[in-house]
Parts: sequence; C-alpha cells; structure tokens
Amino acid sequence: MDELVYLRNDEAVCSSLQVAEKFEKRHDNVMRSIEGLLKNEETHEMFKNSSYIEEQNNQRYPMYLMNRDGFSLLVMGFTGKKALDWKLQYIKAFNQMEKFIREKQTQTWIETRKAGKLTRKAETDTIKNLVEYAKGQGSQHADKLYMTYSKLANKMAGISKRDEATVMQLNNLSLMEHIILCVIDSGIIAGKHYKEIYQDCKKRLETVKDLAYLEQSA
Repeated sequence: MDELVYLRNDEAVCSSLQVAEKFEKRHDNVMRSIEGLLKNEETHEMFKNSSYIEEQNNQRYPMYLMNRDGFSLLVMGFTGKKALDWKLQYIKAFNQMEKFIREKQTQTWIETRKAGKLTRKAETDTIKNLVEYAKGQGSQHADKLYMTYSKLANKMAGISKRDEATVMQLNNLSLMEHIILCVIDSGIIAGKHYKEIYQDCKKRLETVKDLAYLEQSA
C-alpha cells in the first residue's frame, strides 16, 4: 500500500510495516516497541493486530495498525533529520485523511456518491454492449473490459477506492465515466475496432484531465 495513512473502519490509521520502512527500522524491533507500549491499558485502542503477505514467499506475517495517537507515541523517540521529515509527512497525511473523514459525513458527499453510482451504472451498461461488440470482433478476453475501463476512469480521476474519494474526486470520476460511455457509443456506431475505442477514450480523458488541472490551478 502506497498511502502513508488510510481508512480502516472510518478511522485514519498507518501500519507498523510502513513505519519501519520509512523510518529505516527493523520491523521486528518496531513490533517489540509497540508491544512494550501495549503494556499500558490506555494504549490498547491505539494499536490493532493485523497482518500482511510477504510478496517474496507469499507468507502471512503479523503487523500492527495504529491511529494518530499510537503513531505519535511510537515515533516520539525517533530522531534525526530524516525522522523529522517523515514525522511531518505522516502528520500531513493524518490531517488530510481526518479532513476527508469529516467530509464523508456531510450530505454533499453522500449525494455526490449516490449520483456517481447512477453514472457508473450507465457506464457499465455501455461497457456491456462493448463486451458483446468486442466478442464479435474476435476478442477472447472481452469480459475484462469492465475492469480495464474501471481502472482507466479511477486513474484519470486520481482515486483508488470510490468510498475513499473526496467530493471533487467523485465529481471528476463521474465526468470521466460519462466521457467513456459517450466515446464507446460513438465508436461502436462508427464501427471502430474495440482496441481503437479504448485508445480514443484514453486520449479524450487525458485531455480533459489536463484541462481540469489547469482550471483548478487557475
């Protein structure tokens, strides 16, 4: 996971594994430090048992997830310029995630998410037509187009999970999905190859994304 801080049960948390990596500590030493902190009952809500899968051997190993308070306690004794830099980055990441958690509770976010689901449904219906169209052109993996276009829209909107997206990101995602369904429909009508339709979508979205960024920075 690339994010320093992420959502777990509507709480901003970070992992002991990534803290160890960023602060250049051995993970087993970080785990022992956390276990030392857990000897105090007041810290039990700050750290939660979790696990991760090691890519090299596909084995599962233990780690801890911690909230802001747990993180602050853990890294309090970490010193040096690099440590300070990472502390500041984590503080910023916690602030951003906690701001998003507050935004997610607003009626604006709820209504935007609901509207986005309708756009997603329309896009999915259009992709369903594209799947059959691609099969007619000889595609052996046409069913993967749902995932292909979903990844494209998410990437262009700058999100990884819809339920962890801000109102602005959700609006951008709906725009991307609307463009996708329009380009697919026009591509099918024009009789284009399904791979060409994808490239058309990608080019159109890249143009729109660049314009959107220009508008936001203006």
